[in-house]
Amino acid sequence: MMAAARRPSTLIDRLPPVRGRYTANAPLDRVTWFRVGGPAEVMFRPADRDDLAAFLAACPADVPLTVIGVGSNLLVRDGGIAGVVVRLGGPFASIEPDSVRAVLTAGAGALDANVALVAAEAGVAGIEFLVGVPGTIGGALRMNAGCYGAEMKDVVSRAVALDRQGRTHEMTAADIGFGYRRSKVPPGWIFTSVTLDGRSDQPAAITRHLEAIRAEREASQPLRTHTGGSTFKNPPGAKAWELIDRAGCRGLHRGAAVVSEKHCNFLINEGGARAADLEALGEEVRRRVAASTGTALEWEIVRVGEHQSPLAAVEEAR
Repeated sequence: MMAAARRPSTLIDRLPPVRGRYTANAPLDRVTWFRVGGPAEVMFRPADRDDLAAFLAACPADVPLTVIGVGSNLLVRDGGIAGVVVRLGGPFASIEPDSVRAVLTAGAGALDANVALVAAEAGVAGIEFLVGVPGTIGGALRMNAGCYGAEMKDVVSRAVALDRQGRTHEMTAADIGFGYRRSKVPPGWIFTSVTLDGRSDQPAAITRHLEAIRAEREASQPLRTHTGGSTFKNPPGAKAWELIDRAGCRGLHRGAAVVSEKHCNFLINEGGARAADLEALGEEVRRRVAASTGTALEWEIVRVGEHQSPLAAVEEAR
């Protein structure tokens, strides 16, 4: 019996040993809220912060790294993501409130809504807005997420991140350099935890405020759909949804991708859309808004990965 031919080396062969888990060709359409996108060449789920730091220190410098949380404001292109996708799961989802000092420390993988709920139960006020922010704390930090008159910059006391060499950096809000839906932290750094400053209040009062935010969000946004949240940033002195509506884009379709009728700064996958459909629809919205109002909308949803080639699409359809 002839020996099997040696398989070509894969990316996993070049990666350092870890205590967490590597998965080759990991599906991402099951992860993103849009339910679209090609696979990750390799997905890495670190066992804990030390495991992540060791991986970063030993990972070859030429290997691209992409960090994702729960894929809430992420559009993964149909060709997938080359390199390693780092997904921070349960080991990074701790939430520890301190009701005496009215502060809360959370791992970067903790859901924003869960942080708000735990803070309310502990009597830590000022963090309720996070119940209206989809995704995880790490993503909220990176983009200075906010809603209903509050942003991360208003509550961040300190944050901890690892750089591409696995070194630890402790930062204040000033160090992070928050701006509108952005921060100045280098793209290759990975947030691992944050401490938020609140104020003391009665849990019942905090919960009432939190529920009011939930109700307003439910009434105004298409939450029970495959969407990625707010698509475009608000331009200075304007609201993106008003410009989109003025340009006649409410309800605009491209295949199964559609501009929400309920809130036209949301794109929806009605079922069967590709990432290319959603991105092309977003670009058509930008084109129409620019033509009718002179304003260039900037994407708030993060688009990552490679476009699928026409040949690959034909092969997949066979």
